[in-house]
Amino acid sequence: MDELQTLEAMGLTLPSPAYIAGAILFGIIGMVAFYYGKKAAHPYVKWTGLALMLYPYVVPDTTLLYLVGFALCGVCYYYRDR
Repeated sequence: MDELQTLEAMGLTLPSPAYIAGAILFGIIGMVAFYYGKKAAHPYVKWTGLALMLYPYVVPDTTLLYLVGFALCGVCYYYRDR
């Protein structure tokens, strides 16, 4: 417990389980989209998949994580056959 208090004293907080689950979920979806876009030669899907894999590292809020994740998934869905 002292380690947790030390981290909090330094200004670091642990993410919630919902944030961790969302980061893993969107990371897996992004990996699948990246490989699909690469194989099918769909550059929008490929780069959106890369964005899905990387954006959880810069988004600090759980609500924002899910909003951006669903928006990027929508972009992948829209460009899947174009």
